[in-house]
Amino acid sequence: MTGGEAAEDGRQISGPIRWPLRGQALARAFSEAGRRVLDLVLPPTCLACDAIVGQEATLCPSCWEQMPFLAPPWCERLGLPFAYDLGPGALSPQAIARPPAFDRLRAVAAYEGPARVLVSRLKYYDRPAMAAAMGQWMARAGSELLAPREEEAGLPVIVPVPLHRLRLWSRRYNQSGLLAREMGRALGLTVAPQALIRRKRTRQQVGLDAAARARNVSGAFSVTPQGLMTISGRRVVLVDDVYTTGATVGAATRALLREGATAVDVMVFAHAGADTPLG
Repeated sequence: MTGGEAAEDGRQISGPIRWPLRGQALARAFSEAGRRVLDLVLPPTCLACDAIVGQEATLCPSCWEQMPFLAPPWCERLGLPFAYDLGPGALSPQAIARPPAFDRLRAVAAYEGPARVLVSRLKYYDRPAMAAAMGQWMARAGSELLAPREEEAGLPVIVPVPLHRLRLWSRRYNQSGLLAREMGRALGLTVAPQALIRRKRTRQQVGLDAAARARNVSGAFSVTPQGLMTISGRRVVLVDDVYTTGATVGAATRALLREGATAVDVMVFAHAGADTPLG
């Protein structure tokens, strides 16, 4: 019986009932209305300074202007900015004097101003939701690391720098793992959060000089059996929140290379020491 026909008892039969679709439309309308009410009561704020902004997960105009974003030209290995273009493959004095274990490093911003605030809020002030915006910025800034190379059979795998299990328990989340997850979502790449473990509980790196940092993390990382299957024969993009002396990512890189990764690149949100272009 089709819509508009009469039943035997004379009742008019209408067409197909579309309550499910109408219900979905109503649900969307109520959700949008609820969001607008919530924005009036608790308006979205700047990730760095808490000023009111027009949408979630963004910076206010002032913080955006002060954000020390990094861009080429830069050192091919360490991502340190140059004051002028030295040509393809140019290396900084730091990379020449102490070549890193990894191939290339890229960062969203220098570790100062709003970038330093964002890292601190994510890492120490229980703001895991900030990783969504930060991870998306990292996906864009690290596009050259995350794209396949001509000689590679497949895409790289993203591996976050792990926390020791006791520090993970106290902090409740690994900030590097959250950033890696958002990068993977943005680009459709495999993320292997369990590929590396920190088997040695190390001191906080804050306040240590370069030599002490290197001693602190020496032998701290190992590849898990699950990670071995994931990284073997593949290039790894190692993810951390901030790069300072390179001790942590250097130790993690060596562990990955020992267990069969073909190469390791490093993607961080903030780069300490990259605030002034090299002239």
